[in-house]
Amino acid sequence: MQIGMLGTGNLAVALSRAWSTAGHSIVVTGRDPGRVVAAAEQIGTTATSALPGRFATRVDVVVVAIAWDGLEQALRLVGGPEGALAGKTVVDCTNPVDYATGRLLPETGSAAELVARVAAGAHVVKALHLFAGASWPFTGEADASPIVALCGDDAEPLDRVASLVADLGARSAVLGGLAAARQVEEAAGFVTRVVAAGANPRWAVPDVDPTLLRAADADR
Repeated sequence: MQIGMLGTGNLAVALSRAWSTAGHSIVVTGRDPGRVVAAAEQIGTTATSALPGRFATRVDVVVVAIAWDGLEQALRLVGGPEGALAGKTVVDCTNPVDYATGRLLPETGSAAELVARVAAGAHVVKALHLFAGASWPFTGEADASPIVALCGDDAEPLDRVASLVADLGARSAVLGGLAAARQVEEAAGFVTRVVAAGANPRWAVPDVDPTLLRAADADR
């Protein structure tokens, strides 16, 4: 698969390296041409750089790994409002959180819904915003692999993103349509607040086995 990476930071490079190892090709673009070339070189021989105006025509899936304050500008740069991404699966990894306070930055809606508005006609899936770049690829035991929450309105793009998540060594869970993305993004704010309080967020949520819950429901 030709994966288009919109972004040149640590998460973009880490995801691209992991997907390259899984056999995918990467096309990188961004706002700074020098950083685009440097990111492609960091990823390796399976990656090439692209001018923003030519990016969309070269890729099957677009992964958006951009800071919140540059998100709309980056999407406009690759022709989102003009329909350049129409029909494509677009994975939004944006983490729109104030890291000092944990506050979600969009006053309403979500970063994923902003992507859907600006990238006219794209099939947007929210995913991969909760884990740092160092998390990928996961190489431990399968039953201990991370679970990546997905939100999206269309079955085929969700399946495609779930396959890409599996290529990272992780599992996925579809939590709902794109309207659920705000809650998923707020989870990142919760994690930020727990870390700021000096605690590990791994222990801040209950350990719930869904199979036991289903069994209890069946016995009622």
